[in-house]
Order: sequence, then structure tokens, then C-alpha cells
Amino acid sequence: GYTLSEHIALTESPYYILLSLYKPLHGYGIMQRAAELSGGRVRLAAGTLYGALNALVDKGWITLLPVEGRKKEYCLTPRGREVLKNELARLRELVASGDMVMKEEA
Repeated sequence: GYTLSEHIALTESPYYILLSLYKPLHGYGIMQRAAELSGGRVRLAAGTLYGALNALVDKGWITLLPVEGRKKEYCLTPRGREVLKNELARLRELVASGDMVMKEEA
């Protein structure tokens, strides 16, 4: 089972940033991928994105890859993959609980 004390729920922006970084990407690529994965709902402005990326680096969830050329590329760390995995488990549990209750009501 999953307990809340093990994990803090992610808001959509960090969730989609982490999901976008399942494969290494640069900032603009993250913006595009997050919009694509969220069906256009999550649109990250450059200022918001870079602030979020710095916060995720500070938490140790993502890391900056050695720079080749001018674009900085980021990738998930093992801890970041774990956070993403835990968040998916949490979201699945939320959906399962909702489905269970809705079926009871039907």
C-alpha cells in the first residue's frame, strides 16, 4: 500500500516536467512535451519552467547533463524516477477509489 507520509502529491507542472524528462530534453523540448502530454492543458512559460527546473535540480529529482553546444539538457535521476513512479501509484489509487465509489452509486 501507499501512504501519504511517503510522498508529497505533485502539482501538474512538476509532474509533466518529470514525465517529459523520462528521456533527456532541453528546456524548449520540455515545454513542447508537457503541452503534448497534457493535451495542451499544461503550458509552461519559460520563466516558470526554469524556476521549476532549478527547484527539481535542488531536490535531486533531475540533473543537468554535461553541456554539449548551447542547449542545456536535463534528465531524471534515479530519485526522480522513484518520485514519478510513486506519483503514478498515487494517481492510480485515486482513480480506483473514484471508480469504486461511482460504481456503488450506479
